Amino acid sequence: MMPAVPGLGRGRGWALALCATFTMAVSYLDRQTLAVLAPTVTAELRIDEQAYGWLVSAFSLAYFVGPPLAGRWLDRVGARRGLMLSVLVWSLVAAGHSLVTGFPMLIAMRLALGLAESPSYPGAAQIIQRGLRPEDRPRAFGILFTGSSFGAMVAPPLATFLAGQLGWRGAFVGTALVGLSWVPLWIWLTRSDAARVALDHAPEAPAQPAGRSEWWALLRDPAVLRAGALVLAVAPFIGVVMNWGAKFLVRHHGLAPLDVGRYLWIPPLLYDGGSILFGHWASRRASRVRDGSPARGLLGAAGVLSLALFAMPFAPTPLGAMLVAGLALVGGGGMFAILSSDMLGRVPARLVSSASGLTAAAQSLSYIVVNPLVGRSVDRWQSFTPALIALALWVLPGTLLWLLWRPKTAAPEPCG
Repeated sequence: MMPAVPGLGRGRGWALALCATFTMAVSYLDRQTLAVLAPTVTAELRIDEQAYGWLVSAFSLAYFVGPPLAGRWLDRVGARRGLMLSVLVWSLVAAGHSLVTGFPMLIAMRLALGLAESPSYPGAAQIIQRGLRPEDRPRAFGILFTGSSFGAMVAPPLATFLAGQLGWRGAFVGTALVGLSWVPLWIWLTRSDAARVALDHAPEAPAQPAGRSEWWALLRDPAVLRAGALVLAVAPFIGVVMNWGAKFLVRHHGLAPLDVGRYLWIPPLLYDGGSILFGHWASRRASRVRDGSPARGLLGAAGVLSLALFAMPFAPTPLGAMLVAGLALVGGGGMFAILSSDMLGRVPARLVSSASGLTAAAQSLSYIVVNPLVGRSVDRWQSFTPALIALALWVLPGTLLWLLWRPKTAAPEPCG
């Protein structure tokens, strides 16, 4: 089968997809620096657990508003220019966290970072959908989600090392500078005419962006609603492991704040494994089964793995807790890889970034609601156990809904 854009070539398409994965890593490195340094930052600025929950929700609120708008913008201008501008802006905002003096300024920075990072996932999804052939896309989405977890995995050792050397303010500047290394690589990879054609225009409508009525129709599209429902079920427990892991280890296992980096890399690494593995299996299935049916068996298996979250608060050691959390994230990564490739195969190619932005908004909505509740629960019970059990149970209804919902037929592929 031909690639989505003639002349681009499969090798260059994969190079662009891998660079999109790097974009996600840069994004998560910058956003997770606060989560890693949260025990130190909140202690110095005298921010309690519930207020920290609002900090996490502030980023999510901006990321709820931003991605649908960013997706529509990227569908018009293309990911080639849009992503580079976004990385430059959010790196500046990430470094600006070093200047905060209290809760109001920090929450403003989280709002700004969430808006600046809004194009990251819609842009990366557009690159995969426009640059790769259909049977490669599930595998590419599995790899794409490793970018976010790789960034979250690198953040703990890097941020704690920089904080030990430069203080927590210097750590924010240092991680932002690391992320800027993406820019020259992107310029080099997108220098060819074929890459410009692939990333600047949708293959089915090279010069015609989606109309407003067509964009709004996505809000009622069954494929988007179905994917959004599963995101709302799965994202909360993944977000809590990523954003509250440092505080969990300090509270439940008595670790010093700068020692958490020894363990926090484990769940993101296992998330990577899950998204790659399930994405690979979904691609193999797509090459054999061409009737457009969803990979229900694979997603159900991933959902079962996510229930390992039940055991996280009962693990006797920090290593055991992170391994159990990581096993749950194997399932979470698999579900995200499957739901994303399935949904984007059912919407028009020129609306891929817009659809991706809507599911990113659903993810942020779950964070907006859940994080203050987790903070309130921990303040009340002095334990993460009730919150983690509730989040594990919450995965079940959304998973069952996705499995039972009969989707519409996949969108036809352009001939090129």
